[in-house]
Amino acid sequence: MANHLYDALFGRHEGSSADFLILPDGARVSHKDFSARAARFAGALVAAGLKPGDRVALQLEKSPDMLAVIAGAIRAGVVFLPLNTAYTASEVSYFMSDAGAKLLLCDGRAAAALAPVAAGCGSRLMVLNADGTGSFAGLAATAGPVPPAERGADDLSALLYTSGTTGRSKGAMMSHGNLLSNAEVLVDYWRFTDRDVLLHALPIFHTHGLFVATNVALLAGCPMVFLPKFDAGAVIRHLPQATVMMGVPTFYTRLLDDPRLTLDLVRNMRLFISGSAPLLAETHRQWQARTDHRILERYGMTETNMNTSNPYDGDRRAGTVGLPLPGVELKVCDAAGAELPGGEIGVIEVRGPNVFQGYWNMPEKTAEELRADGFFITGDLGLVDGDGYVTIVGRGKDLIISGGFNIYPKEVELALDDLPGVLESAVIGAPHPDFGEGVVAVVVPEAGADLDPQALQVALGDRIARFKQPKLIAIREGLPRNTMGKVQKNLLRDDFRDAFARSGSQGGF
Repeated sequence: MANHLYDALFGRHEGSSADFLILPDGARVSHKDFSARAARFAGALVAAGLKPGDRVALQLEKSPDMLAVIAGAIRAGVVFLPLNTAYTASEVSYFMSDAGAKLLLCDGRAAAALAPVAAGCGSRLMVLNADGTGSFAGLAATAGPVPPAERGADDLSALLYTSGTTGRSKGAMMSHGNLLSNAEVLVDYWRFTDRDVLLHALPIFHTHGLFVATNVALLAGCPMVFLPKFDAGAVIRHLPQATVMMGVPTFYTRLLDDPRLTLDLVRNMRLFISGSAPLLAETHRQWQARTDHRILERYGMTETNMNTSNPYDGDRRAGTVGLPLPGVELKVCDAAGAELPGGEIGVIEVRGPNVFQGYWNMPEKTAEELRADGFFITGDLGLVDGDGYVTIVGRGKDLIISGGFNIYPKEVELALDDLPGVLESAVIGAPHPDFGEGVVAVVVPEAGADLDPQALQVALGDRIARFKQPKLIAIREGLPRNTMGKVQKNLLRDDFRDAFARSGSQGGF
């Protein structure tokens, strides 16, 4: 009986005594022991009344057991919803009811708050703690393992909910084939082998840490140093035993702040990968100067996993997300869906075996964003240069229209980031009584720098056209980010919604 994803990721290792997980305290979990745990968790899901195609929601702390539950769900043919541990009970209630989840697994500390949520959805609540205790672990001990359920490439494996910054969160339906095809491409493209050791400090409720990092390691048959979260000290302690690290930009900036990051520390490393948010060109430069490694940046999203990557061999260009991956078609289109010439900015569309099946219970939204020919309208604005490298300039919703002119925030951010004393910036549009929208720049200074908004305005004078220049520059100590390091521009737009209503038209633009 074939189970498309389980057989490829876990089944092939079931009898192997080779290390799969290396834990922070030095303990090791073999593939054989992990697979046995996953089989028992699959049995617990069945004992809890779930059948193939039913949904289980997981709001758990990262641990080997959380990963084993996911493996168990795949084995049992149960569709899993990994949920950010930062989600409130109200948010979890929406995900549970929308997905029709029959079971909610949570940490014991959250059980009291989530019990009414499960009851309100007609679902069962069970506890699984990071230390392997809880009612679900107890059920697994008595239920016994079950064989893998028959599941094909087109069967649904996971529901991943989008962040919902522009409306209701949407459940992206990922099939067994979607997840496996993308991992197979990445193993080859990034040259993974069983001799690698992956340093894993990402969360596993997100595409990056689960479907990219974990699935690639499983396919390659290499062990993972499995850290519960990113901690610069812990990462530095474990770097000498690793060969690859995947991270978000925050990982790299925090490591650069630590004097223990040296050439000798990374002598065994062959690859550093960054994603989930743009990496500053300055971070690229500083990392190469300190480690003699060029970070490989790539581009993906919830609905597609990975779409592009800078090459393993060849020019890794800072500011770009590289080339379309093998098997992925990418084009840049206008609002009507017509493909634009190279070098022009438009909406990125992608097609390939990695692209999701659609949005759960949202056929109208699926039809809006997933074309009949299979191209997915990503909502990201970008361009493709003459060499085929893709550059992301922002989200479509981030486009600013001021006085009838289109302004791409990325262009203004790059100009600001290039100024002395500027660490990074975020540019948004705010309602403006004269121009429709006015450009607002939120700027973070480098350590020790004393930035003056008026001086920054003057410095931009000969760098970008006058209509693109900010009408308001605000200095802040940091930018709001989500757990994956992405700047939350929706929060900035909320903060500055009334900026021009309060202060009037700034600067006479």
